[in-house]
Amino acid sequence: MRVFVAGATGAVGVPLVEQLVADGHEVVGMTRTASKRAGLEALGARAVVVDALDVETVGEAVRSAQPEVVVNQLTDLTSMGANTRRFDRYFELTNRLRTEGNDNLLSAATAAGARRFVAQSFMGTTYAREGGPVKNEDDSLDPAPPKGMRAIHAALRRLESATTGATAVEGVVLRYGFFYGAGTSIASGPGAAQVDAVRKRRLPIIGDGGGVWSFTHVEDAAAAAVAALDGGAPGLYNVVDDEPAPVREWLPALAAAAGAPEPRHLPRWVGALAGGPAAMAVMCEARGGSNAKAKAKDELAWDPLWPSWREGFPAVLRR
Repeated sequence: MRVFVAGATGAVGVPLVEQLVADGHEVVGMTRTASKRAGLEALGARAVVVDALDVETVGEAVRSAQPEVVVNQLTDLTSMGANTRRFDRYFELTNRLRTEGNDNLLSAATAAGARRFVAQSFMGTTYAREGGPVKNEDDSLDPAPPKGMRAIHAALRRLESATTGATAVEGVVLRYGFFYGAGTSIASGPGAAQVDAVRKRRLPIIGDGGGVWSFTHVEDAAAAAVAALDGGAPGLYNVVDDEPAPVREWLPALAAAAGAPEPRHLPRWVGALAGGPAAMAVMCEARGGSNAKAKAKDELAWDPLWPSWREGFPAVLRR
């Protein structure tokens, strides 16, 4: 199958290209950084250097590739940090990639006659912060996102609406959880902002630590995109591991895996002053996701290689 991958040199893009090539697919990988062309070609893909926000060059690249499936894994989280008061700043370019960039790719896929369009979304902070701790794809999204995350939520909703509302191609949206693994903030080596914050005791448990997180290893994220090439009906899928967990459980486990001291505990009011509304949402109020639909045999039939962060964190940090 001919597959066009946008964001092919990112944390999910690299293992995705590797898995596609290993499965015998013909892959065209898009990157905006010329210096990454050689790395993509070494993985077995044909590389194109394109700015996703340039509608004309995106259209030309996709038409030239004539793909059967276009996969959008575009993000820009290279400067991502742990400061919850700066979420909007961290996500400025990613929000544009999820709106303008996704629109450009979707238009190009339609013009090129692609059969299916698979887009990356995120569910870690988007479900309504009420009701049960674990949500499925039919549950409501947060009707009132906290200050500092409103633009992020708006961009995700636009991406999901545009993709699933497409009529000329089959639109599939993969709602990933919090990433970990190579190239993310939870990894070994330099640049892993979350692990660095944990080691410096700058990532505390706030209040009762009741915010529920769902995690996704980047290799599992890539595998779900491979499964979505021709598996499952168009629509939304939570692509997360089997064990949603509150912050009070997973954060001490991450610290232990990193060889770090126990996280600090802050009263809720102190956390609110220090981290703002976004910190409260993420650390105390977030809801996890169910992966039952993605795992269903008549849908994606996807099964995570890393079913729980309990095994995944130590394995990733040992690398």
